[in-house]
Amino acid sequence: MKRSAAVVGAALVVLVHAVGVAVAHPHVWVTFRSEILYAADGRMSGVRHAWTFDDMFSAYALQGIAHARKGFYTREELRSLAEVNMTSLKEYDYFTFAKADGRTAAFSGPVDYWLEYKDPSLTLHFTLPLKTPVAARAVAIDIYDPSIFVDFAFATDRPATLVGAPQGCRLALERPREPTAAEQQRLSGLDAVPLDKSDTWGATFANKIRVTCP
Repeated sequence: MKRSAAVVGAALVVLVHAVGVAVAHPHVWVTFRSEILYAADGRMSGVRHAWTFDDMFSAYALQGIAHARKGFYTREELRSLAEVNMTSLKEYDYFTFAKADGRTAAFSGPVDYWLEYKDPSLTLHFTLPLKTPVAARAVAIDIYDPSIFVDFAFATDRPATLVGAPQGCRLALERPREPTAAEQQRLSGLDAVPLDKSDTWGATFANKIRVTCP
């Protein structure tokens, strides 16, 4: 069962990227909420995510996962799957990229991660602490898949919030624009010619969180 969970969990980013050349981009859809976390001293300390996967991918990921009650999965039953997801996402920097006052802010490994099942979708909860909390007037956080295989979209209800931020800090969101006809053609071409890891085109479709503090 552990092997089965590992195989299914790795599908989150490994399998879909490996076999994605046979299907259109994107192939997995994620609706997400993010909390920008601040320490008691006013420094930004990390990001807490909740990613809800599309119904089809959720059903695929749950194949082979043992559960005691039909139609229900407990956090413990999904624990191994959550662990493998986190391991798999490390290679892709958890699709989360941050800058503080224009400088890259690096995250450490994820903590407090777990999977939640609400028929028919899986939601992955996890926190990314910053390696070093930062005191910054401007924080920029982009969420996207550089290969554009996974499509991210802000939730319509409370897509992003500040937790413990100093008084006067403000949050703004920028959703990705619709691709132009030329960009859509290039997206279709990714089936045959995937983006190189050095290519930054995927950032064009990033979901952007911007925090400004006095």
